[in-house]
Amino acid sequence: MNLSTSMMGFRLAHPFVAGASPLGRTLDNVKRLEDAGAAAIVLPSMFEEQVTMAAEGRIRHHDPYEPRGAVTLKEFPSKEEYAFSPEQYAEHVARVRGAVGVPVIGSLNGTTSESWLTYSRLIEQAGANGLELNLYEVVANPKMTGAVAIKLSPFFASVGNVVTRLDEVGASAVVIFNRFYQPDIDIEQLRTVTDARLSTSAELLLRLRWLAILHGRVKLSLIASGGVATVEDGVKAVLAGADAVQVASALLRHGPRYIAVLRDGLQQWMEHHGFSAVDDVRGRMSLKDIDDPSAYERAHYLRTLNNWKADKV
Repeated sequence: MNLSTSMMGFRLAHPFVAGASPLGRTLDNVKRLEDAGAAAIVLPSMFEEQVTMAAEGRIRHHDPYEPRGAVTLKEFPSKEEYAFSPEQYAEHVARVRGAVGVPVIGSLNGTTSESWLTYSRLIEQAGANGLELNLYEVVANPKMTGAVAIKLSPFFASVGNVVTRLDEVGASAVVIFNRFYQPDIDIEQLRTVTDARLSTSAELLLRLRWLAILHGRVKLSLIASGGVATVEDGVKAVLAGADAVQVASALLRHGPRYIAVLRDGLQQWMEHHGFSAVDDVRGRMSLKDIDDPSAYERAHYLRTLNNWKADKV
């Protein structure tokens, strides 16, 4: 049975990768992830706001010590609230890289290119095998043009076009998709509530559709992220076309050993269905051989609506 796969030019023992999460903040937990069988490890992100504050003393072009800047930035974490300073992050990458044998991926999270090139080189020099760039921006300004919003919004106007362009300029992989956290409202205290809720299988369908659409149409690696909570979810992601599957919420919910549950579950499913290699499974349920994927998606949209039946009207 061959569970090996390729991601970002690395040959991995199996598709399941420990995604960025608080588990990556300590060396002990990173070792636990490797011992549990993680094929690769993505470290938690360093944020643009940390980078610009350390390099320029500003966040989003505002000085936090000026009255106007203080008002704008009052909701942002203080530098003491981050797990690492930029310098400490590079040191953490170096320690992790020296302690584990699986690929270690650093992560930068932000909205612009400010100071990123400098810090991405530092992460590379610290020994990271690769870098994951998280573009996280909710465009809340109604005056911002559509051209900019397309680049920064959670859902691009054409995901396929964006991924194709990334492929053309040499990106090694694309992660489908970043999770966007939505603040809630406390109706008694009349305040905004922020809560990092773990993902569930309900979030997977969006990922499956785009993995299926993109598989076979780009050369870069396709990595599923978000909604892989069970063995069945992991199998579906590979069937749709994922080269690798990032798991974070499931590991926070069940512990690092859940990586082995997902890996062994995939192997058992493959044995039951007569597959001897992951490469034979990947993309079996993709749209690679569909001449008009848009028409195919439209047809299933119509079928879904027309097949719905209510018990009572």
